[in-house]
Amino acid sequence: MLKMTHLSKVYRTEVVETYALRDFNIDVKEGEFVAVTGPSGSGKTTFLTIAGLLETFTGGEYHLDGVEVSNLNDNARSKIRNEKIGFIFQAFNLIPDLNVFDNIEVPLRYRGMKAAERKQRIMDSLERVGLASRAKHYPAELSGGQQQRVAIARALAGSPRLLLADEPTGNLDTQMARGVMELLEEIHRDGATIVMVTHDPELAARAQRNVHIIDGQVVDLAEEPRFHAHAAAGNRE
Repeated sequence: MLKMTHLSKVYRTEVVETYALRDFNIDVKEGEFVAVTGPSGSGKTTFLTIAGLLETFTGGEYHLDGVEVSNLNDNARSKIRNEKIGFIFQAFNLIPDLNVFDNIEVPLRYRGMKAAERKQRIMDSLERVGLASRAKHYPAELSGGQQQRVAIARALAGSPRLLLADEPTGNLDTQMARGVMELLEEIHRDGATIVMVTHDPELAARAQRNVHIIDGQVVDLAEEPRFHAHAAAGNRE
């Protein structure tokens, strides 16, 4: 589903090269739920933005759903991103001037989808997250937990093959975070592939597999138990 091999990401200035990712290797199989952990500045967000085709990489290979993405032009990358990838961000990324229905509709319009199908997908996804009655509400009229559920509904409406979540509970209290995590687990049970970046070791423990990133490189905790203590310490930073 998602495979990066010896991938690197370098930010260059005239005098300095900074490696955000170095010899980065990860293989996420279809249907997996993988939690990505690591201290701040370790490369987690860079990995996620590259995985979501929001950013290019410097070297190595990245295969997404069997396609090597490095040679794709911007239009091809945008098409794959819109049709195969769903995003859930810590800050929700809802458009404040649009109501819930319209927020979810925006990416579907880019596909050229007919109005009837868009409406059906939107209402189905809102029903899924328990917010069908809030379709005409605006983001400011919703709680943080409800806004994150709208963001999840927006991702689900596109029927993505891959769901990328960046600290999806980071701005929520404990009860709201638990509700969002339970929803993600339900979506995973229905067959979605999920990669979730989180600082919360309790949330990470609920995923099928944990991948820890240190200094832009991957350590698979399932295969390297000696890193468990290091990972826990990193999550507290």
